[in-house]
Amino acid sequence: MFPDANAPESHSGSPAGAQAESETGRLEAFSDGVLAVIITITALELRAPVGGAFTDLRGRLPALLVYILSFVIIGIYWNNHHHLLRAARRVTGGVMWANLHLLFWLSLIPVLTGWVGEHYHESAPAVTYSLVGLGAAVAFTILTMAIIRADGSDSPVATAIGRDYKGRVSLLAYAAAAGLAFVSPWIAYALFACVAVMWFVPDRRFGRQATPQA
Repeated sequence: MFPDANAPESHSGSPAGAQAESETGRLEAFSDGVLAVIITITALELRAPVGGAFTDLRGRLPALLVYILSFVIIGIYWNNHHHLLRAARRVTGGVMWANLHLLFWLSLIPVLTGWVGEHYHESAPAVTYSLVGLGAAVAFTILTMAIIRADGSDSPVATAIGRDYKGRVSLLAYAAAAGLAFVSPWIAYALFACVAVMWFVPDRRFGRQATPQA
């Protein structure tokens, strides 16, 4: 929680603040469980090399690289989702549905990781992977907007997000990846990697809002 000196009802020491913190904690715990299952299923899509030589491992290298990319993407969402909910002060029905919407798109990553890993040189898997990435990015934006709508325009989340340039760049990159994957799947993978690098460091905007009020 991020206490607001101008909003005593949200203070963690008050009953209302304690209830709000409990609601956000429950939503975060549920989401963490779902994301843990998603990562587990993604790992299960990996298959061992047929033989015992390093040359056999080379044949499974594309699938391994796609798995690493998917793992990093899910990890980035988990990390930023954690900071987002820690900054939220209320959980409404809209926030819960927006959160489920995000988890839906992320739940599609495991099967697509396996598809891309087996057919990484084809356009269709790369395009679909990009569209799911775009859907997840849009869903995260919707979740952020739902939290701001619940907490108010002067809330910690609204102040931290600001103009959200990184979010807009991510949306453009995923949309471009979906289109350019028809030209070359490698362009789509490169754009995904660039977005992952951009978000690899946890969003410090929320950290700047984390200093408790005196």
